Amino acid sequence: MLSLITAGLPNRTIASRLTISPKTVRNHISNIFTKLQVADRDGAIARAREAGLADAP
Repeated sequence: MLSLITAGLPNRTIASRLTISPKTVRNHISNIFTKLQVADRDGAIARAREAGLADAP
């Protein structure tokens, strides 16, 4: 899920790729934000890059 977020994909596209509902995607993303202690996608992407989980643009 985090790699799809860092790729800049919207929730609907993530849901489609993972064959889950958009609401489930929102729930997972919310849990990711909580665990990473960030407020938004930008914060999650920054944390992923810091951890080496995503390539910088």
